[in-house]
Amino acid sequence: MTSVRGHYRFRHVARMEWIKLRTLRSTWWTMGFAGPAAVAIGAAVGHSTKDASGDLTNNVLGGMVPGLLLAGVLGVLVMTGEYSSGTISATLAAIPRRPLLLAAKAAVFGAVTLAAGEAAAFASFFAARATLPDGVPAAEFGQPGVLRAVLLAGTSFCLIGLLGLGLGAIVRHSPAAIGLLVGGVYVLAQVIGAVAHAARGYMPILIVGNSISTTRPLSCGAPAGQCQQPLPAWTGLGMLCLYAAVALVVGGWLLRRRDA
Repeated sequence: MTSVRGHYRFRHVARMEWIKLRTLRSTWWTMGFAGPAAVAIGAAVGHSTKDASGDLTNNVLGGMVPGLLLAGVLGVLVMTGEYSSGTISATLAAIPRRPLLLAAKAAVFGAVTLAAGEAAAFASFFAARATLPDGVPAAEFGQPGVLRAVLLAGTSFCLIGLLGLGLGAIVRHSPAAIGLLVGGVYVLAQVIGAVAHAARGYMPILIVGNSISTTRPLSCGAPAGQCQQPLPAWTGLGMLCLYAAVALVVGGWLLRRRDA
């Protein structure tokens, strides 16, 4: 039961956020594209595999990359959409405890994107297994690192989405926040990788591709001194969590200090 004068408990705010999230058309467009895209890419990778010498699991999970971008953009829109539509004033009037509001948004959005990410990762993995040519052994969950890679690839979908949500709370303007997300997650990784090789492994998109979705150490054909060892899988996951947490904490701090 809610208390008087518009003060809500977490579960009530989370229920409101769930209603808003599931009524957004962008939610269903994003989920409807990301999952099939991951499966299609996984199936294509499986079909084109000639031998098992490479890291098949990592190759298959490359299909998650488009979904990562979409999850981040959706996270931005979940926050900035309220500002562009003007509903943020009504939301804050009903829920004056702004940290509670952001926490509920993050919990609901994080749960939905985690479920969608895991579904996409497992579906991509099984699609690749189903399309492998005869004679090419399929990766098994019992093999070292395989189940972990699939699970963490799905988790990255959630964490990049939460990063987008935090950036949306910081910037509040959809195009600017999306530009910051794309520039920071995708473009900046290439720039930093070119000028500061030691920092390359800490870039979000490279953490996903080179750390958490791999089952074996990556080989490097770069000149001596330019090969940088990627982060261990669990360290990489921790870095992604840190990126999302920092964005949400800063976004929550600004949400408290700024007018709607």
